[in-house]
Amino acid sequence: GQLVESGGGLVQPGGSLRLSCVASGFAFSSSTMSWYRQAPGKERELVASITSNGGSTDYADSVKGRFTISRDNGKNTVYLQMNSLKLEETAVYYCRAAYWYSAQYYVRWGQGTRVSVSS
Repeated sequence: GQLVESGGGLVQPGGSLRLSCVASGFAFSSSTMSWYRQAPGKERELVASITSNGGSTDYADSVKGRFTISRDNGKNTVYLQMNSLKLEETAVYYCRAAYWYSAQYYVRWGQGTRVSVSS
């Protein structure tokens, strides 16, 4: 399986970005999808997750009310809409897939997309 993120870039504080992650090579519609981020010198942290059918989402407290995770199973794509971005949210953002296949549990990571929040 493969995950390819896009949509990162440079944005001013208070601005918005929309990240996308396109999946291939595995059953995307059966996967729990998540976005993580890793800031310089810090550990990778969970930002948001969404269940396979999109029926349930979960967010880190720090992004609630500003970020929205969504998915389109017809396009094998998961999104992260980020609004009101803060300086401290500069990080590499990673897409993660978790799924069961033939009684085995798999976790896949994308290569990451860099988000820089700066004035």
